Amino acid sequence: MAVPTHKTSKTRKALRRSHMSLTAATLVTCPNCGKEIKPHRVCPNCGYYDGKKVKEIKVKEEK
Repeated sequence: MAVPTHKTSKTRKALRRSHMSLTAATLVTCPNCGKEIKPHRVCPNCGYYDGKKVKEIKVKEEK
């Protein structure tokens, strides 16, 4: 069974894990409605992509 000969220092452990940090999602503004959306996706709010209506969005009616 493999057992480490020397203790792994805090610095070495931190350097190994330096690339594991989280990054914020990239967001762009929809040119049609102005909402924040992920790039290269159809806007879930208005249904437009690249200036063209791609998807019909159903509006819920409140009672």
